[in-house]
Amino acid sequence: MGLFDGIKIRKAIMHQQKGDLAQARAAYEELYSQGVNLCAYMLPWAVMLLREGGEENYKKAKEVLVKAQKASDLTPERRKELVLDFAVACFKLGEGEKAVELLERQHQKSPSGDTYGALGYIYVAQGDADKALAFNEQAVDYDDEDPVALDNLAQTYYRLLGDKPGNFIVEEVEGRTETAVSGYDFILICCTFKRSND
Repeated sequence: MGLFDGIKIRKAIMHQQKGDLAQARAAYEELYSQGVNLCAYMLPWAVMLLREGGEENYKKAKEVLVKAQKASDLTPERRKELVLDFAVACFKLGEGEKAVELLERQHQKSPSGDTYGALGYIYVAQGDADKALAFNEQAVDYDDEDPVALDNLAQTYYRLLGDKPGNFIVEEVEGRTETAVSGYDFILICCTFKRSND
């Protein structure tokens, strides 16, 4: 990596962090067209593309991530991020089985909140209630404060098992002194209530 490439990468990432996505996109595309093959910018660019959504962005994210596999700055941690982002792109493009296969393999090697979150979401989206419930309960056992794991478990109960929050939520919340209850408090209460009644 040349000195100017490093400066361009930092500038592109700063644009992205400030929300100036058009400038970030232009800088990333320039680096890419010049043949700069570094995860330092390719991974943030792929995430930006995934967040922007749309079939063309998902396809571009996959293309960038395939190329990033050969980047000289690919570390084991960046490889995990790359696999996760590639699986998300696959899922968004309708390749759910491929996404699950990649994530399950990654999860077996190195379980993390990220793989629990992504797989838990996909299992819910695929509609397999038993698999989603078992996995998302395991995810909450892994980290009972992870908002994604809690949301996935609540979505499992709500979307797949037909459980709808009822008056117990109001009763749980009324005793709190805070003026507002966050969405994650709501989910935590739902999960806690459901688990205590099992």
